[in-house]
Amino acid sequence: MRVVCKCGHKGRIASREEVTMDFVKLYCQCLDAKCGHTWVANLTFSHTLSPSAQSFERMLFDRLRDMPMAKQRELFEQLGSQAMA
Repeated sequence: MRVVCKCGHKGRIASREEVTMDFVKLYCQCLDAKCGHTWVANLTFSHTLSPSAQSFERMLFDRLRDMPMAKQRELFEQLGSQAMA
C-alpha cells in the first residue's frame, strides 16, 4: 500500500494500530527530509465484492481461535444459555 504526503512526496507507514478487525490507524511519515510531515490515516473495510472461498465454519473457527480465552468462555456461556431458553 502506498501513502502520499500532502506535499506530494512518498510517505511510509511507520506503524499501525488495529482498533478492530475492520478499522486500522496507520501512522505515516513523509520520506522527504525537507518536509518531515507525520500523520495518521485510517484504513477501513468497506464492503465485499466477492465472498470468501473459505467455508463459513473455517472462518468462524479462525475468528474464535484469535479471541482471548476469557472471551471464548463468555461467548460459549451465552450460547449455552440461549439453547436452554
